[in-house]
Amino acid sequence: FWCSIFFASEFTMRHSATALQPTTSSALKGAIQLGITHTIGSLSQKPERDVLLQDFEVVESIFFPCEGSNLTPAHHYGDFRFKTYAPMAFRYFREMFGIRPDDYMYSLCNESLIELSNSGASGSLFYVSRDDEYIIKTVQHKEAEFLQKLLPGYFMNLNQNKRTLLPKFYGLYCVQSAGKNIRIAVMNNLLPSAVRMHLKYDLKGSTYKRRASAKEREKAVPTYKDLDFIQDMPEGLSLDADKYNALCKTLQRDCLLLQSFKIMDYSLLVGIHNVDQACQEQANEEAGAGAKGQVQKALYSTAIEAIQAEVGHMGSMETEDRTGGIPARNSKGERLLVYIGIIDILQSYRLAKKLEHSWKALVHDGDTVSVHRPGFYAERFQKFMCNTVFRKNALKTSPSKKRRAGAGPVKRAAGSGPSLMTQASSSSTAQSPLLQHQASSDTREDSEADKSEDERAQKL
Repeated sequence: FWCSIFFASEFTMRHSATALQPTTSSALKGAIQLGITHTIGSLSQKPERDVLLQDFEVVESIFFPCEGSNLTPAHHYGDFRFKTYAPMAFRYFREMFGIRPDDYMYSLCNESLIELSNSGASGSLFYVSRDDEYIIKTVQHKEAEFLQKLLPGYFMNLNQNKRTLLPKFYGLYCVQSAGKNIRIAVMNNLLPSAVRMHLKYDLKGSTYKRRASAKEREKAVPTYKDLDFIQDMPEGLSLDADKYNALCKTLQRDCLLLQSFKIMDYSLLVGIHNVDQACQEQANEEAGAGAKGQVQKALYSTAIEAIQAEVGHMGSMETEDRTGGIPARNSKGERLLVYIGIIDILQSYRLAKKLEHSWKALVHDGDTVSVHRPGFYAERFQKFMCNTVFRKNALKTSPSKKRRAGAGPVKRAAGSGPSLMTQASSSSTAQSPLLQHQASSDTREDSEADKSEDERAQKL
């Protein structure tokens, strides 16, 4: 009897929760937009000044009764309280990336937010602004607390170098309603929805159970993992030498920063748009070709900007100038646009993570599990990305050398040079220019040989 009552009540609660979920989501989105509108408006009345250390600890709070007040409008979402963390610091941070207050408020609050169906592994909810500019993610209490402690040092480093693959946090807020605290972070959107992602990967450099689940594979665009990438793309993604060097240098610098903050368990999110495949997909021609792609308003927010590489021309790729994808090729020679960024950086190597690593190391090879001490994690992460995921194209042979190749063997074969990660693992940050110097000297040798050959031809 009691079992019957228990299962009946559980069934009712589940269906009630399912029925209330859209309303709850709608109320949360409405509360977020009301709160951000108010906090941005109040910030505009405060004078411009330098950010002080105590600004990172400020928390502003305002109550939104459903009937409205002298400071807040009436609404139908139920009473709630909205908290804004470090408002002056985040305003300065947004200004660093060229985000104007009215643009920020318009992007997030002018139209309804779009809820993304695929929530994260931690159960987080994701929303994207209508203009594809920002991602809003719900974060756990410990993550929000860690981000608050991280802000001063994180901002200092990003102020020195705005070009980075690390996530850019534009705001941290909390909605309090019905006894619940829902904390949200506003970040840059890594994968523009206007560009179709043919493949998507979440990569950590770990091989222990790093394969997409059967449930994940049923999705329209699954998020695959490390073992899937090794199986699907054993030859990796080929980049031009300058972009490969810039990417690995950026990863090395970002990992060094994360290691200094004792951060681990982060991932590289990789979205791949196949240009050649999109051209063949007649049914999805408009969306697939990225014709609707919009220029992002925030500075240094695209993948190509983040790695400090010049936007090159790879065939007839017209989308790279607007969406900021990194041009690459797969083993078939197909043209790709790659969108990348480091995600999930709010995991520090605390006691719980140390215990988790110790337990997993007992039952499996400790070097292959995802949870590891920050120094080892950073080194393994870089090595996997720059040796397995991304590969450097061989230096292109000059036209004159191609002509000489028909007459006889070339004295020096063009090669890709030593791997950047071999040097990165030795913790030397000054060796990347050495590769560039070597490549430039090779180019000078080629041009001088071409010039002398042309002079001999003119004499004859």
